[in-house]
Amino acid sequence: MMKPSYKSEILEQSLKNMFGFDRRENIEQNFCVPEPFGCGQPITEFRNEISAKEYTISGLCQKCQDEFFGTV
Repeated sequence: MMKPSYKSEILEQSLKNMFGFDRRENIEQNFCVPEPFGCGQPITEFRNEISAKEYTISGLCQKCQDEFFGTV
């Protein structure tokens, strides 16, 4: 189980209200954030430690990170 990065409760609630899903819950359950922001699929693996860390911040899986940020 991945541990989400810390964000204040006010920010977490604001994100949930804006985007319609609970970022922390998705990360704790090892799922990418749902569409249209991510793919909503189970997390399998990450290319490196930086990508795994990004997941704890954004909730985006490796594939969605690659699409959003571009591949290295």
